[in-house]
Amino acid sequence: MMSGKIYTKTGDDGTTGLFGGKRVEKYSMRVESYGTIDELNSYIGLILTKIDNEEFKKTLSKLNNLLLIAGSDLATPLVQNEKINIERINAGDIEWLEEKIDEYTIQMPQLKFFILSGGTELSALLHIARTVCRRAERHLVELATNEDLGDFVLMFFNRLSDFLFTAARYANFIAGVEDVKWIGR
Repeated sequence: MMSGKIYTKTGDDGTTGLFGGKRVEKYSMRVESYGTIDELNSYIGLILTKIDNEEFKKTLSKLNNLLLIAGSDLATPLVQNEKINIERINAGDIEWLEEKIDEYTIQMPQLKFFILSGGTELSALLHIARTVCRRAERHLVELATNEDLGDFVLMFFNRLSDFLFTAARYANFIAGVEDVKWIGR
């Protein structure tokens, strides 16, 4: 549990500390990446307040926790002080996303057209989360050109955007609402 003051004043010079003690500029791609993941996780928190289905809520709650792990993973460079032991995104997390995608997809009608965000409020919010996830993934790809992110973070966010797309469709499905079909002009 944290105690003391919430403000440290150490960032007043425009830098922030990574786990392990290294200080970087607040505009660095690493900070931009885990900041975008934090934004995504805030959307997941909002989404959780809109879910009535207990199984679906349990899944999104687990995702909420995984996103915090992903953020701390990125705030802790792989080359770090050996005394720091944090959880990192792993192959099992990617497999879990794939299992959930498959579980939801098999229940829904096959998608044969492009869809728009919407149908239900929950679905629309999940589509917003998907777009934030894609932005985080783009930041991670850029960061990975200069720094080692490990074997799983990029794959996790690529799969996560697929999961969020599927979850948006699933939200409509469990509400008995059709996806919004794109009709063009």
